[in-house]
Amino acid sequence: MLILAAAASSSFPTQNASAETINSALIRAYTTNPELNRDRAGVRIRDEDVAKAWSGLRPSAGLQGNVGVENSDWKFPIPDLRVPFIWTTSIAPVSPINGKRLAVQQAYSGVPRGGAFSVSQTLFDGGRTTNAVGEAEAGVFAARAMAELSEQMILQTGAAAYMNVLRDTAILSLRKNNVSNLELQLQQTQQRLRVGEVTNTDLAQAEAALAQARSEYAAAQAQLKNSVADYHQVIGVDPGRLEPASSVERLLPGSVQAGIDIAIQEHPAVRAAMSEVDAAEFAVHAAESALAPTLSLDGQVAHQDDFWGYHGARLFTADVRASLKVPLYQRGEEYASIRQSKEKLGRARLELDVQRSKVRANVVSSYSRLDAAKAQIKSDQATVKAAEKALDGVRREAELGQRTTLDVLNAHQALLNARTNLLISQSDRVVASYMTLGAIGRLSSQSLNLDVIPHDPALHFEEVKFKSFGVDSSSR
Repeated sequence: MLILAAAASSSFPTQNASAETINSALIRAYTTNPELNRDRAGVRIRDEDVAKAWSGLRPSAGLQGNVGVENSDWKFPIPDLRVPFIWTTSIAPVSPINGKRLAVQQAYSGVPRGGAFSVSQTLFDGGRTTNAVGEAEAGVFAARAMAELSEQMILQTGAAAYMNVLRDTAILSLRKNNVSNLELQLQQTQQRLRVGEVTNTDLAQAEAALAQARSEYAAAQAQLKNSVADYHQVIGVDPGRLEPASSVERLLPGSVQAGIDIAIQEHPAVRAAMSEVDAAEFAVHAAESALAPTLSLDGQVAHQDDFWGYHGARLFTADVRASLKVPLYQRGEEYASIRQSKEKLGRARLELDVQRSKVRANVVSSYSRLDAAKAQIKSDQATVKAAEKALDGVRREAELGQRTTLDVLNAHQALLNARTNLLISQSDRVVASYMTLGAIGRLSSQSLNLDVIPHDPALHFEEVKFKSFGVDSSSR
């Protein structure tokens, strides 16, 4: 079903030589809409969580250096070898020369310095890292699904904005033609008044009808400006000459139940909730890993000059050791974290049920709206035909003096209203078809066959998933 807009296209200023189609407008929104690009950036942010999670199994290495100024003056007694391992002045030997206790004295003033290289590698962490990776990846999948939902909303809003401009442009054309017709009607009434065929009452009625038509024309102009502003916000440019658009009912399942069956599995909101459940399950396992032992391998190479305050003294060490940590009790925090993560898992599962319920209701509502729009079109088409016949008959009867000017004006207004309602119902049908396609979760650039390269979030994900070095970011 094509919306009737041929007469309206000439009333709207044209920006481009070629006409804009609904697909070309949606392509522009798909590639340039800032909200959509913002949500895609959010997915790239979540990708880095996976790289951070993998870092738990990577080694850590570092260099350490120290330098300083030291002044010291110290002495300690020479130990009496007859009393091993006890260095006290009370048992130090006495000098045979002066009878004083023997001691070693040392004064030092210098710059002690040193450096060390250390490396540590986790060998076992109780599954903390692998579960953290699983949680991060599930979070990425949830973010992707929400970005797809954003894409659906942008395409749906873009289609609605396109149809609103198309509808309001056509309505403006009808209002403009109505003003012209009523101006002619007023002139004819004035001429008939001069020859005595009508009264001043007929003239007043014609003037009132014209004033009302001009008011409706001004209101139509204001409505079109609002629709143009919405179009610019979603599509990114002001509309030019818009081509008529058709519904996308051919892409819909044949029944409401078939749409529900698809939606509760494929809708982005449902898939996002399913991924959040997966993330919560991994979070439970990650919390439980706090009760498991950890094993790491640590190594260090160190060098120190002027060691212990001796000029020229040097110390070099190199060691490798394995460290095993077995948690016994950590103030109960780990148990609270486990219980909390399990509650979050339960909430995530309930949220999945909520999303499926919402999606189901939205599918039923969307199909009902689409059916109502199609029924309304048939009714409006019949009304237009009847109003056209009525106006033609009233005009002929008025020429014979059997109808008043008010009868003609009323019949003309009835036809105008019928045509306006038909335009609205035709537009509503197209918009409802896009909404229904979105309700089942299949409104995308691929399903609409848009001539655009689909955004692939997996490219950035694979680029950074195992990335261990580098600070450059990607906008893919």
